[in-house]
Amino acid sequence: MSPTFRALRNPNYRLYLAGSVVSNIGTWMMRIAQDWLVLSLGGGGTALGITTGLQFLPVLLLSPYAGLIADRMPKRRLLQYAQGFMGLVSLVLGVIAVLGFAEIWMVYVLAFLFGIGSAFDAPTRQSFVSEMVGPDDLTNAVGLNSASFNTARLLGPAIAGLLIGLLGDTAEATGWVILLNALSYLAVIIQLQRMNISLLHSPELVIRGKGQLREGVRYLRGQPKLLAVLVIVFFAGTFGMNFQVTSALMATQEFGKGAGEFGLLGSTVAIGSLAGALMAARRVSVPFKLIVGAGLAFGAAEIIAGVLPSYLLFALFTPVIGFSTLTLLNSANATMQLGSDPALRGRVMAIYMTVVMGGTPLGAPIIGWIGESFGARWTLILGGALVILGTLVAVALLARLQQRSFADVRKAARAAF
Repeated sequence: MSPTFRALRNPNYRLYLAGSVVSNIGTWMMRIAQDWLVLSLGGGGTALGITTGLQFLPVLLLSPYAGLIADRMPKRRLLQYAQGFMGLVSLVLGVIAVLGFAEIWMVYVLAFLFGIGSAFDAPTRQSFVSEMVGPDDLTNAVGLNSASFNTARLLGPAIAGLLIGLLGDTAEATGWVILLNALSYLAVIIQLQRMNISLLHSPELVIRGKGQLREGVRYLRGQPKLLAVLVIVFFAGTFGMNFQVTSALMATQEFGKGAGEFGLLGSTVAIGSLAGALMAARRVSVPFKLIVGAGLAFGAAEIIAGVLPSYLLFALFTPVIGFSTLTLLNSANATMQLGSDPALRGRVMAIYMTVVMGGTPLGAPIIGWIGESFGARWTLILGGALVILGTLVAVALLARLQQRSFADVRKAARAAF
């Protein structure tokens, strides 16, 4: 089997990946439909930012606790509960949109509820990968997960934009797309149920006790490289990865396009992301300099995209953004999982997902306000500049922490002799 697909030797992982493709396509269709629903109801950049922020706010609030739950109970079962909850929320939003009852405040509420499901799903899903494939194939499985996600990202937005356009570009049209997403969650739930539990590499479940959340934080404080990774992904997630907002504003405000062209931007970004994911799947190890390089490239790509003069050039350049973003996230994800204690991996990945996705409630409304106040282009220019700044800060932080650790070791050696 090709090294790019070696994790597919595992039957449980094959089941998981097949279900994920279907669910991810539905998720990307819903993202486009939800944004277009907000715009159809009269919302602008600020409303888009608030919707995105509310959807990711529970990740910021609940992910550390969700990671602890993931260490305490079987991750396969927890994933089924989370997927079912998100499917139910999607069903409600789709029904009220189809019936013409949707209002922006309803979208806000349901986006927040959807985020609660995501808060439990994300860290559990990330840490469950290592239970399916084991450490030897972990880097490859992370890359294939991203390839699956971005294949869906390539197809989902285009399908959603096409369907919404065919159904009339109305709020009701978005509801039918959202209902398709509600059905897609069944694919993951069914595939998880079909798995052979005896083939899972599951660590012993953590017994309930005091201070277990603090234990995960203390562990990370003693890992300088993991801390530096968290700094980079915080700046990228908070200020750079607001594609739902920036793409919508660039397509509608800057270039005067409709739902089809907006959906196409999600697909063009995914072309680069898919290429980055497949390249990541071939890597055996991930050097820290790769994460730094990807962070700098991502920031620079956003700045360049912000000054491009036409929709065509913008769409043709977005794969570069997708490639650099995916390289950064895959490298960071693999580093966090391989560098953490298996007994603490759920909590470590919960903190990681809190940083990656939890910054969005802070950054998305700000980016949306910048787009309305100063123009859509500045959402990309300022976002990219802040990602570059954050990457440089992380490099400086790692150098300082490693110097301090070396000094502590030298001091201990002197005391011993």
